[in-house]
Amino acid sequence: MSIITSDEALPVTLRHDVYPTIDPKEHYDAQTFKGQVVLVTGASRGIGLETALQYARAGAALVLVARKQETLDDSRNAILAALPGAQVLTFTADVRDVARAEEAVKAAVERFGRLDIVVANAGLLRPFDAKFASKDPQGWWDVLEVNVRGVYNYVHFAIPELLKTKGKIIIISSGIAQRRVPMASDYATSKFALNRFTEFVALEYPDVKVFSLHPGVIATDLNKVSGLTLPTIDTLALPAATALYLTSGKADYLSGRYVSSTWDMGEIERDWKEKIIAQNGLVNKLYIPQ
Repeated sequence: MSIITSDEALPVTLRHDVYPTIDPKEHYDAQTFKGQVVLVTGASRGIGLETALQYARAGAALVLVARKQETLDDSRNAILAALPGAQVLTFTADVRDVARAEEAVKAAVERFGRLDIVVANAGLLRPFDAKFASKDPQGWWDVLEVNVRGVYNYVHFAIPELLKTKGKIIIISSGIAQRRVPMASDYATSKFALNRFTEFVALEYPDVKVFSLHPGVIATDLNKVSGLTLPTIDTLALPAATALYLTSGKADYLSGRYVSSTWDMGEIERDWKEKIIAQNGLVNKLYIPQ
C-alpha cells in the first residue's frame, strides 16, 4: 500500500505516554476544573471514557453522550467506582441526530447550570479494504455524517453556552487527515474536514478556544477496524492528559490548529510557539512547489 504524505509533523520529541509537561496530577491536585462542566461524545469506551475520567479526577462535572444506555451506565459506574463523589449525567444519542444534540446541550445546562468544555470524540471508521467505488456509497457517507456532522452538531449548539463561559472545544482528529491512504478516503476526508472546521470555529468565535487533536495510534476498537498494521504504542492516557493540558489555558496560542498528542508540548512552546503564531502554522494549506 502506497501512503502519500509530506513532512507535516513538528520535529519535536515524540511521546507515547503521559510525561511531565502534561501530567494530569497537577490538575487533580489543584482541582483545575472544579465547577466546570465537560460534555464528551463517544464517552462509553476508549478515548472518550478515559478523557471523561481524567476531567472528573480534576474536579469537573460530566455529561457523557453515546448511543446505548447500557454502555453509558458502564462508563458512569466505572467513573463512580474510581470517584464516588463524581457528578455524572448520561445522555443517549446518535451524534448525527440534530435534535438530540440540542437536547444534550440543554440537558447539561439544566442539570449543571453551564457548559465549559466539549470533547467531540465520537467517530466512525470502515475497513480500509477496497477502493471507494467498490464499496457501498451509503457507508462512505455514513462515515462523513458521524465524523463531520456529528462534531458540527454538538459544537453548533454548544457555542452559545461556551461563549458565556469562555469555554474550550477538543475535536478529535487523526494523523490520517494529513495523509492519503488508499482505500481510506471516507475517514481521511472526514478528519481533514474537521481540521478546517476547527480553523473556522476559532476564526468566527475567538473567545472560544478550539483544538483539533490527533490522539495517537492506540489499540482502540475503532482503530482495529481499519485493518492497517500500525504499531499501537500510544496509551489512552496520552490524548486524555493532552486534552486537559490544552483546555487548562496553558496553550491557548494553539487554538484553531491541529496538534498531535504525540508531540512534546513543552518543546512546542519553547521552540515553536513564536513561529507558529508568526507564520500561522499547524493549519491546512495548499502545498505550492518550491
